[in-house]
Amino acid sequence: MHFLPAHLILLILSIYTLPVASEALFHRAHRHAIKRSAGFARDLRVAFKGLGLPVGNLEGKRSTPVTDAAVGQIYCVSQPSKTPGVGSSTGNGTTNGPANGSHPSSKGSPTRTATSAGATSTLQTNFKMIESHQGNNFFNGWNFFTGSDPTNGIVQYVDGGTAINSNLISTTSSGTAIMRVDNTSVIGATANRQSVRITTASTFTMGLVILDAAHMPQGCGTWPAFWTNGPKWPQGGEIDIVEGVNDYTVNQATIHTNPGCSIPTLTTTNALNSNNPLAITGTLVATTNCAAAETNNAGCGIRSNDDTSYGSGFNGIGGGVYAMLWDTTGISVFFFARSNIPVDISGNAPNPSSWGTPMARYPATQCNPQQFFYNHSVIFDTTLCGDWASGVWSSTGVTGQEQSCAQRTGYSTCESFVRNQGSAFTDAYWEVNYVQIWQQK
Repeated sequence: MHFLPAHLILLILSIYTLPVASEALFHRAHRHAIKRSAGFARDLRVAFKGLGLPVGNLEGKRSTPVTDAAVGQIYCVSQPSKTPGVGSSTGNGTTNGPANGSHPSSKGSPTRTATSAGATSTLQTNFKMIESHQGNNFFNGWNFFTGSDPTNGIVQYVDGGTAINSNLISTTSSGTAIMRVDNTSVIGATANRQSVRITTASTFTMGLVILDAAHMPQGCGTWPAFWTNGPKWPQGGEIDIVEGVNDYTVNQATIHTNPGCSIPTLTTTNALNSNNPLAITGTLVATTNCAAAETNNAGCGIRSNDDTSYGSGFNGIGGGVYAMLWDTTGISVFFFARSNIPVDISGNAPNPSSWGTPMARYPATQCNPQQFFYNHSVIFDTTLCGDWASGVWSSTGVTGQEQSCAQRTGYSTCESFVRNQGSAFTDAYWEVNYVQIWQQK
């Protein structure tokens, strides 16, 4: 009979007992983690319930659990897949793929540089992403508004299913999201053109909203906007990030609030003075009083001096990035042309402190951003005519509209033009690379 050396026997025993010991150690650690993190485990169960996945199955589908800091709402926004899918309507009227038909991909493709798994990025940020809309799943997490237009435009906002069937929303082969208005040649004398208005299902208070768009609606009769809005308007506040009308090529940012909010007086000489709390590159449009009720809903508008910041000017350069920063110091709006997007934005590590002077700023000194703004949703819409576009139909003087739309189109009213010249709205579409919402860590 042969006997194994003692050291070999010990080695074999250690190999056989190691998994058992390791497993016991793992279970003790797991029980401890659950005891200390019951809330986190509950959040995971809620977040993954809608996907039909057990908590442990983290590889089944890539999704980002989103927790709203203000209302505690938890849901999942799916991240984009690599292969475009076939469009389908979901229960809440959203889509998870392209609608029938396609749109030529714009030259303004995303410029973000993703960090591969396991790699270490040199970019640092004090923000964490709480929501992202991009690619084939862009329309997940939005609600479709179907009421009458509050700005009196001649549009009929449609639900998600109608938007798909009418080819008003889609995603391109390159992963950009499209939102159009109807361009049927002629509609009835009192009819409205179909359009899309979407609102995020989630809300947030304080944070950073980033929009990368390759194209926005342009042309006489159009009034597109990208904005955020609180409850019980204007009590919860409104922040217009991108807005303009007709042939304008300069963007206007505006806030609308309850009475009590204003901004410091802006003059040409102190606009870019670093000692001035309203150091901006834009120009004040009208009043420093931001109260909607006291300014006939005008609010505090600041217009860009960059003729590539809106409309055909924006589209001609392949678009760019808008960022709205809302923190304890106030609210700021930044614009970066496609060729000048900061590396930290492209690298998913935003650092607003490095972005320089904003286009518009509303400091906290005379308008507390936590008092006048809260529980905001993000909104896209494109209306036609309405109070603003119709109101300046025969006007000139704003960059891009050196000739009035009445002169340019030969129609005396915006409404008549819109109802009879559907082909004029082939460029009345959004093409969006992504929308992100961040909050400070």
